[in-house]
Order: sequence, then C-alpha cells, then structure tokens
Amino acid sequence: MSAGVRLERFRWWHVDEALPIEADLFGAEQWSAAMFWNELASGHSYLVAADDAGTVLGYAGLAVAPPDEAWVQNIAVRRDAQRRGVGRLLLAALLAEAARRGARSTLLEVAADNAPAQKLYAAYGFEPVGVRRGYYQPSNTDALVMRRTQDVSDD
Repeated sequence: MSAGVRLERFRWWHVDEALPIEADLFGAEQWSAAMFWNELASGHSYLVAADDAGTVLGYAGLAVAPPDEAWVQNIAVRRDAQRRGVGRLLLAALLAEAARRGARSTLLEVAADNAPAQKLYAAYGFEPVGVRRGYYQPSNTDALVMRRTQDVSDD
C-alpha cells in the first residue's frame, strides 16, 4: 500500500468529499448526503482513508446488530486510489471493529457483477450465502449476500 495512507473516523465534514466518489463509482445508485448523515446519526462505525494531504481516498461503514451480527454498509475507494491496498485497509479495520464489538457473523451485499470486490471479500473469509434479486436500483442488479463468521476470540 502507498505510504501515507491513514484511517480516521468519518465525520460530517467528510460527506462533501465522499459524494463525488459515490457519484463516480455508483452512478444512479449512489448514496445521498442525507443517507450519509443518517448513518452517522445512527452511530454506525464509519472510517475514511486519507492521504498525507488529508484528501479522502475512500471510506467504509459498519453497522452492528446486537447481540452478535455486523453488516458492512459500504466500502468505496476512489478510482485513482484503487489497487493500492486502501480497500483492504478499510475492510480489515471494519472486521476488527466488528470483532471488538462481539460480532460472530459479518455480512455484506455486493453487486453480483462486481468480481473484484467479491474476490477481496473472499480473501477475508466471506462466503456467498444468498442472492437479493434486483437489489440495486434503478439498474435492477442482483446483490450477492456474503457472510464471514469468526470466533470472538479471533480479535
């Protein structure tokens, strides 16, 4: 991974930097500012990956559902920062937070046609457990549901 990438808590002032990344990566299915605000207000664990200049390279979020389940809400990395380990760094941090909070199972949805993301998740022990037909709108793209189980002692 590139030197100088650091993780920090996703704060309200990061929303404006996240929106262009959302627009570029997800198009019509992008999250709105209100969706990010709702996630932050709900107390979910969100992180940004930033470079030495403080520019947001990517972000990721995790929601924990007591007593022992967590959901990866999103992971996004700017196109010009992809393939540099930023996504791995974010995912590893989310999984550590899930373990810290007692999650035995971590789940996520990923577009059925997003093979690179599926490969990343598989490398971290996620396995397909189902399909949500037409989950992503308006494209009507299916979502693959993936799950990773861990012993709480794995942290």
